[in-house]
Amino acid sequence: MLGRLAYRRRRWIVAGAVLFVALAGLWGSSVFDHLTGTGFTYKESESSRAAELRRDVGGQADADVVVVFRSDRMTVDDPAYEQSAQRVLTGLPAARVQTVTSYWTARRDDLVSKDRRTTFAALEMTGADEAERTHNYTEIEDLLASPDLTVTVGGPAALFDEVDKQSKKDLAKAEGLALPLLFLLLIVLFRNVRAALLPVVIGILAIVGSLAALRFLTYFTDVSVFAVNIVTLLGLGLAIDYSLFVVSRFREEMDAGHDVPEALHRTMRTAGRTIAVSAVTVAVALSSLFVFPQVFLRSLGLGGIAAVLLAVLFSLTVMPALLAMLGPKAAAWRPRRGVRERPAGKPGNWERIARAVMRRPIQVAVGVTALLLFLGLPYLNVSYGWIDSRIMPESSHSRQAQETLDREFAKNVTNPVEIAVVLAAPADSAEGRAALADYVGRVGAVPGIVGAEVTGIGGNTAKVDARFTIEPISEAARDLIEDIRAIPPPPGGEVHVGGNTAVFADLLDMLGERLPWMLAIMVLATFVLLFFAFGSVVLPVKAILMNVLNLLAAFGVVVWLFQYGNLSGPLAFTSTGNIDVVQLVLILAIAFALSMDYEVFLLSRVREQYDLTGDNREAVAVGLQRSGRIITAAALLLVVVIGAFATSQVLIVKIVGIGLATAIIVDATIIRVLLVPATMRLLGSYNWWAPRFARPLYARWGVRETADDEEPEVRRESLQGTTPP
Repeated sequence: MLGRLAYRRRRWIVAGAVLFVALAGLWGSSVFDHLTGTGFTYKESESSRAAELRRDVGGQADADVVVVFRSDRMTVDDPAYEQSAQRVLTGLPAARVQTVTSYWTARRDDLVSKDRRTTFAALEMTGADEAERTHNYTEIEDLLASPDLTVTVGGPAALFDEVDKQSKKDLAKAEGLALPLLFLLLIVLFRNVRAALLPVVIGILAIVGSLAALRFLTYFTDVSVFAVNIVTLLGLGLAIDYSLFVVSRFREEMDAGHDVPEALHRTMRTAGRTIAVSAVTVAVALSSLFVFPQVFLRSLGLGGIAAVLLAVLFSLTVMPALLAMLGPKAAAWRPRRGVRERPAGKPGNWERIARAVMRRPIQVAVGVTALLLFLGLPYLNVSYGWIDSRIMPESSHSRQAQETLDREFAKNVTNPVEIAVVLAAPADSAEGRAALADYVGRVGAVPGIVGAEVTGIGGNTAKVDARFTIEPISEAARDLIEDIRAIPPPPGGEVHVGGNTAVFADLLDMLGERLPWMLAIMVLATFVLLFFAFGSVVLPVKAILMNVLNLLAAFGVVVWLFQYGNLSGPLAFTSTGNIDVVQLVLILAIAFALSMDYEVFLLSRVREQYDLTGDNREAVAVGLQRSGRIITAAALLLVVVIGAFATSQVLIVKIVGIGLATAIIVDATIIRVLLVPATMRLLGSYNWWAPRFARPLYARWGVRETADDEEPEVRRESLQGTTPP
């Protein structure tokens, strides 16, 4: 029905698409003005509560922005140096900057370098959240300059602002690289310029739609600055893939002698149904990100689902409408005279590969599994980490400022353990001061703490900073946080421990608690959807196990590259010696979804042939022949899209891009071409087994790929599970 409707209303649908591009493009282009920061923290954590309480207390500034001053001819003791620096700091508007702490206000020697030529000021910005504080920083950014001193600006707000600006540049660069290259590859694949242009058109619709969807989401929830590149990547890649399958099936139906309306009808009943099942599978897998409270993961889940739904919507409406207008002109160029075509009945390359694999299924299955496990070995030594300024290139001002701090000042001088102490009495009363002094003394006595002091009081609340020299995201630093949290609070009071180390410790605890729920959602949803797609309980289990092997291999490659620092020169990144754990969670969700995407496309053709013949080996061979080329092409195009985005200067986007590209390459080649045929040969007719109580569910609600108006009768053998041949 959808195919015939698209044929009858093709001009209206195309006109609607043009109007959508104009309106959504204009509106969605402002999405960068409405994004929050990274969104890695979450309000329910103890560290976030500590930060919230400390913002209502005066005293020394928590370092939202760090302004580093340097002079090669003066020291901080020279009046001219002080006047130049103070001219910058005292001119900052109070509406934007809440507190300024510098050497001249605090008289702390740890704020001055050993040669006394470098110092820094910590600025605590006004604002209720990360987005507001970052915005307030952008309003004063131009004021942080001096004609007499070298000024470099860093800190979280400055870093997030640079990430935002760099993301805009990277998005434009990725689109400029991906779209022309995709068009050229599609010309080679389709041998027709008009047909090759169609997926690119759908891809552009997906890009515009993804940005508009993120802009829409900002009305209801915070959206991370990192969401734009990753959601756009997902929308563009899936739109290209889905439209590729539609065009290929349409041409197949045209080659079979059907006219345009009938070819579209049959295409929508076959490839259209498979694409819809695939999109639902991907969307459900991405919905598993909702179990996490972080803005980063939740906004990527929402944005990713919106991108997937838009990709399938355009592929199943605008694409058939364009094909209806193009008609026979979408056919491939015919070979030149003298070029031999494959004789009818002669097996193709993919079929020959499948039959060769199925002649030695045990050897192939064991060999491929061993290879995937070998690729995953580096993951056994993974070191989970946290973002810092090294996610940006060496030219980044935020990174240069942080490197100066690390090189010339005591370790963690701008990154202490930040404690909010709520007392039973006012902090400036005798009782409050005594209770506070006792607590600070106990914190200072914790092994690993080199100093603890009160840095501000207000009402019943005090800010306490505890300095340490341990690597802030190390296991030892996290143990230090646990030791501090184990100290009893002052009588009648409460204590909340924050700072970057505490944020990271809270993050790991939250992931450990929520990750099993995410995995349960993905596995259960995938199992149910694949059952209704293929009527088997065996194939979903096999698909999930293969996905585990694929993810393990992808994680191993990510660790080998980014944690160990291999190929850091060609790939243009600086290894931090660890992997941001949040990025692995994101790769897990997206790679799992995309792997199921290709599983659905392959098995739908296998199931279609099995319903016709009941021969498992024949179904696998013919199914791979009919889908192998298009799956490989789709994977190649998706890798091109991801590869373009992996050129990002932001390390987080690069890690996700290369991790996803690895998973797609492994899945579309080693797993789909070798491991799937081998395991399906070993399982035989058990591939299609389902328990007796589940068979009526599939018979009634199953989604089968068929071009006929009448559904084929489901073969009794496909549901009963006999002994494999």
